[in-house]
Amino acid sequence: MTQLDYISSRVVIPSRGIEQTIKLLNEQCTIPFIARYRKEVTGGLDEVEIESIVKLKGEFETFSKRKEAVLKSIEEQGQLTAELKAKIDQTKDLVALEDLYLPYKKKRKTKAEAARAKGLEPLAKMIMSQKLHSLEGAAYRFVGKGVEDVEEALNGAGDIIAEWISERTSIRQYIRKSVADYGYIESTVIKKQIEVEGAEKFKDYFDFSEKLKFCPSHRFLAVQRGQKDGFLRVKIAVDDDFLLNKIERQIIRGYGEVADFLKEVIKDSYKRLLFPSISNEVIAFYKEKADDEAIKVFAKNLKQILMAPPLGQKRVLALDPGFRTGCKVVCLNSNGELLHNTTIYPHAPQNKFAQAKSKISELCEAYKIEAIAIGNGTASRETEHFIKQVYFRNEVEVFIVNEAGASIYSASKVGREEFPDYDVTVRGAVSIGRRLMDPLSEYVKIDPKSIGVGQYQHDVDQKKLKETLDQVVMSCVNSVGVNLNTASKYLLSYIAGVSSTVAQKIVDYRENKGEFKSRSELLKVSGLGAKSFEQAAGFLRVKNGENPLDDTNIHPESYFVAEMIAKTLDSDLAELIGANEPLSEFSYRYLSSSNVSEALFNEVLNELKKPSVDPRSKAKIFSFSQHVKTIDDLRKGMKIPGVVNNITNFGCFVDVGIKESGLIHISNLKDGFVKDVNEVVSLDEKILVEVLEVERSRKRIQLKLINKIE
Repeated sequence: MTQLDYISSRVVIPSRGIEQTIKLLNEQCTIPFIARYRKEVTGGLDEVEIESIVKLKGEFETFSKRKEAVLKSIEEQGQLTAELKAKIDQTKDLVALEDLYLPYKKKRKTKAEAARAKGLEPLAKMIMSQKLHSLEGAAYRFVGKGVEDVEEALNGAGDIIAEWISERTSIRQYIRKSVADYGYIESTVIKKQIEVEGAEKFKDYFDFSEKLKFCPSHRFLAVQRGQKDGFLRVKIAVDDDFLLNKIERQIIRGYGEVADFLKEVIKDSYKRLLFPSISNEVIAFYKEKADDEAIKVFAKNLKQILMAPPLGQKRVLALDPGFRTGCKVVCLNSNGELLHNTTIYPHAPQNKFAQAKSKISELCEAYKIEAIAIGNGTASRETEHFIKQVYFRNEVEVFIVNEAGASIYSASKVGREEFPDYDVTVRGAVSIGRRLMDPLSEYVKIDPKSIGVGQYQHDVDQKKLKETLDQVVMSCVNSVGVNLNTASKYLLSYIAGVSSTVAQKIVDYRENKGEFKSRSELLKVSGLGAKSFEQAAGFLRVKNGENPLDDTNIHPESYFVAEMIAKTLDSDLAELIGANEPLSEFSYRYLSSSNVSEALFNEVLNELKKPSVDPRSKAKIFSFSQHVKTIDDLRKGMKIPGVVNNITNFGCFVDVGIKESGLIHISNLKDGFVKDVNEVVSLDEKILVEVLEVERSRKRIQLKLINKIE
């Protein structure tokens, strides 16, 4: 089986597209580059399709290496027959490969190994032949030389047979499929833990049972967390008698004492070896499946957060609200640079309301503030109410900003590097202000797991989670593009082909030589070679540079097409960019005699019409209900505005302006069946909800979606 065969059998993508993508990947091309600038080569594959090829390519390489290791191990043992080698060569998945390898795998000291050491394997073979007239008579011949009596001989032979049964591929496959398809995951509370702090959140799983194949990711992971934290006892339940009967029918031929003996051996093999091994495999399989689903949800949420609407380059005053310690205030210029910081105390216990109002008004005037960003944490609503009572000479827009992860940034190495002379409170407020201006540029500075837009992120496969989230960040950064002369090294490090080391060298070059005047100047940066330039150039923008095409999505390798269009139209290239009228009349037939393909021509022409369009929408002002300040203000039937702040498989959580988020269960999102919550709502979306139920003791709020707020 070739790599192409392996991938083709698992995705619905034309073979040529897969083949060409593999070739590009082997040439060290990145996913964003292939998706945007090699559409002609791949047949127009998008990032999702390319990512699936990358994943399967990695799986095949891992599988191939394992197959080689298995063959080598069995060969070294002198047991690799032509028939076994053919079976291994034809194997198409890792589970089947491990089943074939199991009898030859080096084992720790087992009962079967001990029995073999006593010379009891011939007896086991005699019993398995099922041609004996007397078990005792056969066993008696093996008494002596370490075997004390007939009972010990039979027990040892039984241990060897039990191991053979547990290693038989057909039996393992049948038991595995049966457990996976018909098994139940069951959990019960460990009684002495009921009153322990933290047990309450697992209350729904104190007496829980659900068919494994239908158990959704969030419930499976919740049960696993409960077991890990010591509150739940978890097991897999199946019809043992049915499975035992199936094994017996495969092993036993006839009746009598040998058959009765084998029945007991089969029961021992099943309970001691087969079922524990298979149930662990099945749990691992469903755990991986649950992880993948949870990571997928996290990735979707993260993408929505990263692609949140930016306010743009405006002068911002940002507040990190607080009661006793006051509200930290910072003023930022349009590039996000810190101009001033102070602390005001408009709330209890200080209650310096008038002084705080005067200070905010003064700062907005002095720094020509255009927008105010208020963090959505503690005292957010009170601070918003306070700000709306401040007099502003010029119009100032007020925004509530998601501050999740701001505290992580403020205490991080990145935060200390950016603001070594300021404390964590100032850094946190700066992060809030910058998030309003450009969420993507700010969020790349913190671990995506800290943003809080997923569930059980600490329980899933951490390597897989990191790889997926890093790919999401890279995809978002490259789809938006970055300004080469203003981007931080953290943002630059997510550009295709740019490592963190090269990103730092770009920033160093900029600081020493001044602003980049062209994309081609990147080639002067130490460590950035031709391949890195090829991958990165199209995603980096140079504004007001020597070549107007450097501020477009057109790759430098295709500049000649834009220049041909300009020459044919007898137009200045700079004036042509964004000029819809002459370009809309221009068609491929004018260049058909050239070596330019129609697909490349259309790509360049469309970019000339609408250069560097930001795929994100614009930030909009939003206000919570002024009548709701705490959970005690909520009443059944109330209709209030909210913001979607997390999405899961079972629904979405909504910030309604208080400490606790409410849940819209998937059944309350709309009439009819909802397969994917993301098809109905998105993160940071403004919606109107109805309060269905308020459970104050458990701080739970049930909501229903009424409509979206435009």
